Amino acid sequence: MSKIEKLIAKLCPNGVEFKELGELGEFYGGLSGKSKDDFSNGNAKFVTYMNIYSNIAVNTDIDVFVKVGKDENQNRIEYGDVLFTGSSETPDECGMSSVLTKKISEPLYLNSFCFGFRLNDNNLLLPEFSKYLFRDEQMRKQIAKTASGVTRFNVSKKRFAKIKIPLPPLAVQENIIKTLNSFTELEAELEAELEARKKQYEHYRSQLLTFKEGTERERVRRATISEICQINRGRVMSKDYLKTNRGEYPVYSSQTTDDGVFGYISTYDYDGEYVTWTTDGANAGSIFYRNGKFSLTNVCGLLKVKVEDVNTKFLAYILATVAKKYVSAGMGNPKLMSNVMANVEVSIPPLAEQERIVTILDKFNALVSDISIGLPAELSARRSQYEYYRGKLLAFNEYAK
Repeated sequence: MSKIEKLIAKLCPNGVEFKELGELGEFYGGLSGKSKDDFSNGNAKFVTYMNIYSNIAVNTDIDVFVKVGKDENQNRIEYGDVLFTGSSETPDECGMSSVLTKKISEPLYLNSFCFGFRLNDNNLLLPEFSKYLFRDEQMRKQIAKTASGVTRFNVSKKRFAKIKIPLPPLAVQENIIKTLNSFTELEAELEAELEARKKQYEHYRSQLLTFKEGTERERVRRATISEICQINRGRVMSKDYLKTNRGEYPVYSSQTTDDGVFGYISTYDYDGEYVTWTTDGANAGSIFYRNGKFSLTNVCGLLKVKVEDVNTKFLAYILATVAKKYVSAGMGNPKLMSNVMANVEVSIPPLAEQERIVTILDKFNALVSDISIGLPAELSARRSQYEYYRGKLLAFNEYAK
């Protein structure tokens, strides 16, 4: 840590040049003119919305394809390009970045609902530096101001072009890359260990939620969600609405951090046990058990059990194992809408067995998810440390011209 502090003190003490993105390069759009059929039996790889959202460097080990004809005028992604999510039901998902940091030999395309940025001079920014720069908190604040909307948010390319970025010398960029890489390597080790624990949990969860014929435990019935639940959807609530109606009751949205809490207001729409799910965006298909007084935004769906032989928390657990399979993500923004959720089919064992399973899974879930103990706590601490030093390392002053 002391070495990093010394490095920060030495980095460009007299400041660096800042320039607007519009001065430095060109923006380009994702795939256009494509139908749903073009994403079946395709001949060319493409980068999805989720690939960008989930990775600061583009994952090129992909198996998603789109049909692209020889004479089509589609934009190809090149080494060093910065890719962004351009449209979403939530402003926080707009403008998330990912950089192509590997040189590739085959054509690679960009999905719709996304756009790319290409420098005119590739020697200004190292791709490994760009991947950190555009995910930094200060840069995210600039990017957030380019998105506008009510029920759907879109990035304004005109405003995006006005974003100002620092241009430190390449030697400085290399120093920062080396330092931040060391953080991400440690974080990756912790993530791998936590992922192994999660897979262990998912293995036991799968065993508990897999039912076979022939035993008392396996007296199950199959039912669709519409047969056992009332299905509703949240309502439009802006951040301004939350500011003017502040209170104690949570409002849940499409995010998965902080249990999906978007904010707090003085009233509530629901009171009791429910299952909610994310209908749109990067976290579409995420399942939550809710118990209490709360409200939902329009990017969430709501299930209220209407039959006596289904435990609500059991439904949340079993639905979490199958919901992602029903998410539609091929053409752009991932979705799991109410009409699709209504036809999802789940297994319902006797109520006593449901309650037994819930008790076991609650204990497993606490071990995996409790942020105050073990690996999750260590990973959270390392992420906070990484974000702190990333911000420090990328906090350049603009030199006076």
